[in-house]
Amino acid sequence: MNNKALIPVLVLLGALLVLPFALAPAEEKSAPGGDRAGEETLVVVSAHNKALRDEYQRAFSSWYLKKYGKTVHIDFRTPGGTSDIMRYIADRYETEFRRLWEFHPEWGPWTAAIGTSFAYESACRTPEQKLARKRFLESDVGIGIDIFAGGGVFNHEQTAARGYGVDAGLAQSHPEYFKVIPPSFGGDRLYDPKGRFYGVVLSTFGILYNTARLREMGGGTPVSWADLGAGRFFNTLAVADPTKSGSANKCYEIMIQQCMARHGDPVRGWQEGMELLKRIFGNARSISDSAGDVVRDVATGEAAAGTAIDTYGISEMLWSIHVNGKPDCIYVTPKGGTAVSADPVQMLRGAPNKHVARAFIAFLLSREGQLLHCLKPGTLGGPERNGINRPPIRRDLYTPELRKNFFLPDYDPYASGADFVYRPQWTGRYYSLLRVLLRTVVLEPHQELKAAWGAIIASGGPEKVPQAAARFYELPFSYREIDRAAALLRVTPERTPAQISATLRQWSDQARNNYREAARLAALGK
Repeated sequence: MNNKALIPVLVLLGALLVLPFALAPAEEKSAPGGDRAGEETLVVVSAHNKALRDEYQRAFSSWYLKKYGKTVHIDFRTPGGTSDIMRYIADRYETEFRRLWEFHPEWGPWTAAIGTSFAYESACRTPEQKLARKRFLESDVGIGIDIFAGGGVFNHEQTAARGYGVDAGLAQSHPEYFKVIPPSFGGDRLYDPKGRFYGVVLSTFGILYNTARLREMGGGTPVSWADLGAGRFFNTLAVADPTKSGSANKCYEIMIQQCMARHGDPVRGWQEGMELLKRIFGNARSISDSAGDVVRDVATGEAAAGTAIDTYGISEMLWSIHVNGKPDCIYVTPKGGTAVSADPVQMLRGAPNKHVARAFIAFLLSREGQLLHCLKPGTLGGPERNGINRPPIRRDLYTPELRKNFFLPDYDPYASGADFVYRPQWTGRYYSLLRVLLRTVVLEPHQELKAAWGAIIASGGPEKVPQAAARFYELPFSYREIDRAAALLRVTPERTPAQISATLRQWSDQARNNYREAARLAALGK
């Protein structure tokens, strides 16, 4: 075919390529910066549910229009739960920093050592690694996302420390906010003093139980974490997987901290807390990927009780009152066993829409943004359709007049968590280790764990079969050995990923063998 004959074919091909774009809706054609009809764009990565995302879109766009004369479209990205989001952010920054690095040939070649260390201060040992870290922190490299919202303080502290989260400047632009938001409460930080994350609402952890299921079981409501470890709850609990849910891992950490505080001894408290967690997981009927699934299992009666975040537990309780006129599910905060923590927001390095990102954070901490979270739907200043049911972080809003229209007028996390003090020096630096430990000694051998716990219950309980209980409660390391155990999980020039995997397999296999032996001993009455 000659060149002239090719011309009609090329024209037709070009038309076919252009046609889908020409017929696309206007919003699909707009650039990410969003200059269509004066509209701005904000890109947010979050695990927030659709109801909350819809209310954010409506309220923030209205607020922004009044303040700046433009509307805003919030482009929400939801790659999964918080753990998935953390991996997504880390992977994207490594990719984009490498792209920037290779754009500067004078910097030298990109190496694996740079890739594994530029985001971790403690991992930068060589001059090459330290220089890479400096270049990253001085750069404005971005991943096309403005805001990381939700997920808990621990995760935002991690992203801030790695250099992904940056100062949004609210201390300078809105110093009045920090006169009504305490820097910390009960030992937990509510915002970063360097401005790299800000708590928006408060969260507590508690127990949600199904009233009908408990009546079937003969009554007796769980009011403490220890109650969930009782044999009467065997095969009736719903719990969340700490490797998938950051809030679940935080809840389990709090249980351990309560045991430590009760004894005034972290060594004894660590052992007792892990024993309690083994009993709770031994009682589990289901282990869900998200904290929200736990609530659904309890609400439907699949489970009698479960661990819950206040927003999920209270929302379910309010819904059952709305539908049936009485609470079919009740949420309680265990006395002395619930910490008040923040659900934060942060601006990411290289945010493509910095002005809108700063405005979004300012809105969330403003009086209007805070009341959006806690007022009943339809109330002036509250959500339009869906109750968000999150207590505000601003203490100045807990007034008798305002609380009349709160989703739960008598609920004040600042009061409910006042008798619990979180001590980060006890477990804070072992938060990730706890997640790994639970995976190896509770989740992977769960079938054997549950069989052993059932055998111990059938034999009269741990006191009746002390040898079986001892094997059931055995751990791969004690609190006195915890720093050594944490070191075993770190990649170093002397310790490879393959060696770390071998250690984890050893912990899991050891736990599985212990549970099998515990079941055997329990059957013998020992």
